[in-house]
Amino acid sequence: MKKWPILFFTPIFLALTTSFTVRTTEPDTRPAKFVQPSAMPDSFPAPLMTGDRHYTVANTHSHNDYEQPIPFWTAYNAAFGSIEADVFLVNDTLFIAHDRKELQRGRTLEAYYVRPLAGQIEKNHGHPYADTSRQLQMLIDVKADSTAVLAALVTLLEKYPALTKTPSLIWVISGNRPPDSLYTSYPPFIAFDGILGAHYSPAALSRIVMMSDDLHSYTHWGGPGTIPPADKKALLAAIDWSHDLHLPVRFWDAPDFPNAWDQLIQLRVDFINTDHIRQLAAYLRDNH
Repeated sequence: MKKWPILFFTPIFLALTTSFTVRTTEPDTRPAKFVQPSAMPDSFPAPLMTGDRHYTVANTHSHNDYEQPIPFWTAYNAAFGSIEADVFLVNDTLFIAHDRKELQRGRTLEAYYVRPLAGQIEKNHGHPYADTSRQLQMLIDVKADSTAVLAALVTLLEKYPALTKTPSLIWVISGNRPPDSLYTSYPPFIAFDGILGAHYSPAALSRIVMMSDDLHSYTHWGGPGTIPPADKKALLAAIDWSHDLHLPVRFWDAPDFPNAWDQLIQLRVDFINTDHIRQLAAYLRDNH
């Protein structure tokens, strides 16, 4: 595989005192605080939600966006900070679907996301959004062989230089990922979604821009009321651990309605996962 220059940052590690249960049998070699480079003074594409920072649509993630009645455009017009597409590779073409049985002719990553986004970047003179302070994370959830899919994705994106050279846009790989020892072999416009609590080498961490996990790994809370105290303690420890690495957190399989959003915000979860784009945007506008 072609080796690319590593333009990402180098983590600096200190002693880490916060601990929580991680689902691994490896020795506890968790890295200490991670320092972002001057080019990225805070997490991408939204600031870490530590302290009293104000939530906006920069903190929103359009989960399985391709299942929206109007894919891409609904989340894009709401200025979401993160948009997700699940992909399969079929005959060298990347199709968007959650399962193979949902694959449809013409429903490709290029048609639904790559071309529209390239057009908006051209329209906005090199920025994903007309508001040049806005950044965008495109999360690609790989549903098949990671090596083949990533090779096809790199080939596709290189046909659209604006999508690989725009500082305020990043492509983040989730789902089936290659071994983390290979993360640094990919071009700098490719980053990775880490697994919250997993152990990574400094080199792999230099290419990870977010930590994600299934909320049900921490709690069976379904959204009403408040999170049970013991579960909340475990969640806060996990979130603090990721924040000490200076990496934002997203939970999938989370309840998706106002009270649940409020509970996640109280935990200072950086990306609120949603299938309800307009409702979440309105909620943040009216309540935060």
